[in-house]
Amino acid sequence: MKRLQTFLVFILVLSLCACATTRHSADITVPTRGQLAQIVVNEHGSNFHYWNKNAASFQKLTAYVKEVTNPASPNFIPVEDRIAVFDLDGTLICETTPSYFEWMLYLERVLNDPAYKSAPGEKEYARMVKAGIYHIGIPNSVAGTGLESSPNGAGLTPPKALPKDLSREEARAQEAAFAGMSNEDYAAYVKRFMRTPAEGMTNLLRGDSFYLPMVEVLSYLSANNFKLFIVSGSDRQTVRILADGALPVDTDNIIGTDVRTYASHQGTTDGLAYRHTGEDVILRGEFIEKNLQMNKVSSIVREIGKQPVLAFGNSSGDYSMFSYTITNNRHKALAFALLCDDTERELGNPEKAGKVRAACEANGWIPISMKNDFRLIYGRNVTRADK
Repeated sequence: MKRLQTFLVFILVLSLCACATTRHSADITVPTRGQLAQIVVNEHGSNFHYWNKNAASFQKLTAYVKEVTNPASPNFIPVEDRIAVFDLDGTLICETTPSYFEWMLYLERVLNDPAYKSAPGEKEYARMVKAGIYHIGIPNSVAGTGLESSPNGAGLTPPKALPKDLSREEARAQEAAFAGMSNEDYAAYVKRFMRTPAEGMTNLLRGDSFYLPMVEVLSYLSANNFKLFIVSGSDRQTVRILADGALPVDTDNIIGTDVRTYASHQGTTDGLAYRHTGEDVILRGEFIEKNLQMNKVSSIVREIGKQPVLAFGNSSGDYSMFSYTITNNRHKALAFALLCDDTERELGNPEKAGKVRAACEANGWIPISMKNDFRLIYGRNVTRADK
């Protein structure tokens, strides 16, 4: 009897282990945030499911992790120094439906929200941004043309060049559109927009449009005691809301573009002269600084205080972060860049992908081809709307 009991316990343990290592063995059909949160890769990397395992990028990543987590290796990295940083848009989540989540959120707020009272010139600027995003013409007189309801730009003049410094200017405009809103109301607004369809794709919501293979990378690194940070150019609170409940990244490990905050009864009183009261609500204020390019490095130094050993990004806004990660690092370090080269399953941009690949070749970064290296991107029943 005792042998039988021991045998049954052994079988139960084996079954539990099998369940743990095959938790997401079946392809996701249409992703949900709950399903994303259930993606688990073990420390050995034996149950990756959404990668083509013969891809050079996959092999380099898994070989690196095995090497630096092996105490017998000369390149062993202590747990406290295992820092991995990830961009968000185009690295973890789709940025081409048809643009960044926060840019589309801004357009929704200014152009489509009947409750929003826009400032003079605000709609005109938003229409210009929308015209650039949709590659449609900008009329000679934007005001009152109904551009926001003309996605094809019929009868409009050819597109004009958008401002050279659009990243900063759009961020300033976007944050201004939500200034004076409480953190709680802003979170509710973002969550509602997360439930809208991802334009250009079928069976996909904006808040669910994370890349399955990259969610696996996050899980794999977490299982190997890497501390994960998202370092994004998007609004920090927005990224926290997007990641919470979907990704294995602590919300306090999220760095992004920031706005000033103030108490509802503070008015113009300096923060050093005002004391928060029990009646105060925290409100969003004006834009501070766009967290891109060298600003990403500065924020890593300021908020993490350690040099990362792994960096993942997808554009020139991440190049400084890549360089900082692999330059004069006392530990072995790698940088990976996603190439948006899949135009069949995803809304790829081959021209941009080619530029990023060239940058990888010139700088010793490792390219990840979404077209060739990802076995599945979103889900089996998620397709381009035009296919």
